[in-house]
Amino acid sequence: MDHETIELILIAVTAAAVLLQAFVLLAMYLGLRKSSRAIIEQIEDLKSSIAPFVENARGLLERVGPKLEGTTSDVAEIVRALKVQAAEAEASVSEVLQRVRKQTNRIDEMITGLLNAADRAGDYVAGVVHGPVRQISGVLAAVKAIVESLRTPIPEAHETRTSRDRETFI
Repeated sequence: MDHETIELILIAVTAAAVLLQAFVLLAMYLGLRKSSRAIIEQIEDLKSSIAPFVENARGLLERVGPKLEGTTSDVAEIVRALKVQAAEAEASVSEVLQRVRKQTNRIDEMITGLLNAADRAGDYVAGVVHGPVRQISGVLAAVKAIVESLRTPIPEAHETRTSRDRETFI
């Protein structure tokens, strides 16, 4: 085979490959066109089923929108009023707590003073009572000692010397 024949065969094979590629591209185009039509139909069905819902939602928002704005402003006003009332309540509670602390301190001072006075009075009464009691106890002890000393017999002087002498003699 000569060179021209081989060249002709290669050109024919290349032309056949290009033709085959054109058919494949045409088949792909036809398939994509068919798929896009199906997708468009599904989108149209979806649009027709969603459109009433969107319209209803839009109408609802148009009807409710002004009411929501009014409600929002009312709620904001209520919140402001509650903040003011909360601040007033906090101020009142703090004032009451301050008064309670003041009265508690006052009562504490009064009770402390009363207990201190009672303690001093107790010490005074104890001093007043214990002084004479100690004096009477001292007098009674002295009387007892005198009576005891008067009751005991006096030893004779002679016997005492002889017993001493005996002790030194031994």
